[in-house]
Formats: sequence, C-alpha cells, structure tokens
Amino acid sequence: MDINIGISQNDRVAIAEGLSHLLADTYTLYLKTHNFHWNVTGPMFNTLHLMFEAQYNELALAVDLIAERIRALGMPAPGTYSAYARLSSIKEEEDVPKAEMMIQQLVEGQEAVVRTARHLFPLVDKVGDEPTADLLTQRMQVHEKTAWMLRSLLAS
Repeated sequence: MDINIGISQNDRVAIAEGLSHLLADTYTLYLKTHNFHWNVTGPMFNTLHLMFEAQYNELALAVDLIAERIRALGMPAPGTYSAYARLSSIKEEEDVPKAEMMIQQLVEGQEAVVRTARHLFPLVDKVGDEPTADLLTQRMQVHEKTAWMLRSLLAS
C-alpha cells in the first residue's frame, strides 16, 4: 500500500537510513550500558550499578520508539546484531574496564548518539518531517543530559 504522508519515497528512505544508524547506536549503547551495570566494581559500585540500570532501561524504551518511527516511514527496522555492528558508530567493549573507564566510554557513547541524531536533522528539516525532528530533539536532550551527568562523576 502506498504511503502518502507528504514526504517522498526517496526522502523517507533516506530518513529511515539515518534512523537506522541512530537505532544501531542506541542499541549498542544499551548493550554496553547493561554490560557495565552487570560488571562494575569498586567504591562507586552501588551508585554506578543503579545509574547504569536507569540508563539502560531508558535506552531500551528508546530503541522501540526509533524502530517504530522507521516503520511509520514504511521501511523495515534493522534488528540483528550484524546489522547493528555494521551501522553503529559505537565500539563494543570486549573487556571489563575499571569503573572510571566505563564512565568515560559511556560519555563517549552518549555523545556519539547525539552526533548521529544531529547529522540527520538537515534532511528532516528540509522535508518537514516534524515527528522525526521531535524524536531527534528528545533523544538529543536525553543523551546530552546523561553525558553531562556521567562527566560530572569524572570531575576532580
């Protein structure tokens, strides 16, 4: 069935591709955050364990919103580890780093998601895709705030 929402097929494809990168970054950050939640140790254990849990729970909800926007644009949402590995700008962590390195990596991951969202904005603005712009704005606000909170833990 044709989709007639005022955005051309080519633009919907391009937006969905950008959102697929955002989805991959978000899912990869979710997985990394969950991993760190399980494996954090040290004097900040309780604080970080709880903080990471709140963060991965928020990310779990976000992946659904992003995937649903891709589907609303009429495209399939990527949903495999191989697709996420190909699409994500966030590197997986194979080891169990010290708590401070975990925090640093999560700051970098949060900032990477912001950059991915920001990169998509010009196209979304050009074609008047307000629902995607709203989603991107909300995601950027969450990730910028989370990065700030994580950076605050590293301040001396």
